[in-house]
Amino acid sequence: MYMGVRYDKLFVELEKRGMSKTELREVTNMSTATLAKLSSHRPVTLEILERICRYLELTPNDIFEFDDFDVKKAK
Repeated sequence: MYMGVRYDKLFVELEKRGMSKTELREVTNMSTATLAKLSSHRPVTLEILERICRYLELTPNDIFEFDDFDVKKAK
């Protein structure tokens, strides 16, 4: 089964804070290509996730989740 990632939690959090994706890109010093990956729910580096979490004072669990993840098959 395909293991994807979803950043819906991040986008909800940004909306709650009145922050745009562009603002997040600027304050975390990420490229427009990386922002495009986030927007299309593609994997990004751990470094990017760390920058986002540190800036927003959240944990990884607060900003993304795995999609169609089958734990039994992952072992």
